[in-house]
Amino acid sequence: MWAHTPWQRRFLPHPLPPEERLRSYATWCNAVEGNTTFYATPPRGTVESWARQTTPDFRFVAKLPKTITHERRLTGVDEELRSFLEAIEPLGPRAHALWVQLPGSFAPGDVGALAGFLRRLPRSYRYAVEVRHRAFFDDARAERLLETALAGVDAEWIPFDTTAFFQSPPTSDDERDAWTRKPRLPRRSSALTGHPIVRYLGRDDTARTIEGWRPWIGTVTEWLREGRSPTVFIHTPDNADALMLARRFHEEVRALVPEIDPLPEPMPTEPLTLF
Repeated sequence: MWAHTPWQRRFLPHPLPPEERLRSYATWCNAVEGNTTFYATPPRGTVESWARQTTPDFRFVAKLPKTITHERRLTGVDEELRSFLEAIEPLGPRAHALWVQLPGSFAPGDVGALAGFLRRLPRSYRYAVEVRHRAFFDDARAERLLETALAGVDAEWIPFDTTAFFQSPPTSDDERDAWTRKPRLPRRSSALTGHPIVRYLGRDDTARTIEGWRPWIGTVTEWLREGRSPTVFIHTPDNADALMLARRFHEEVRALVPEIDPLPEPMPTEPLTLF
């Protein structure tokens, strides 16, 4: 995501060689969703480059490959999991959490498979699970079942908040595309661990995105005051303003909790000159 085309020349310098693109992004935000790992396990050399471009406190939330979560549904995946863990090992402390995103068909009846899978994972990483089956949000018994499975290994439940997005019909091509693909689920704002992770989807209209995240400002502020260390990812359907919006969210929280560190100073989009 750090090479998103609409950000080039606007937020990020362009052109940049591949080994510099993440470094530039990391001057805007101190965390990134590792969505590319969902489609294929990256070569170890690529991950070594990611580590070189970021400081040890930068946060990767790396998604497990779809062969593990969607195609094999967490069973018979020892070889694929071993390859993935070996590939991401160079991230070291930057691997903030490994993200187990499950398909919408993964239902309460499948929680046993998830629990068994999580128990087999090495304890050297944190884990966070995203579910999209409606029953986990509407059925208190299913919710407790999942929370129990996660609590057994100190794993977090990642909410993907799309409530603001679905409040009114789409008005752009990107919004119409997201309308058909994104999950329509209730907002969940309970943290299970000291490291909650939130994914928020707004609209392509900046003002509506900011208005929609208001509940999260209070929740994240409360988590920080409780001593938790949350990570929040801000999305819009086109993501054109996502970097600016992420910093705006951070600033709003920091206004309430001033002791949290400021984000880095963004890298200039044009080379500095003397005249």
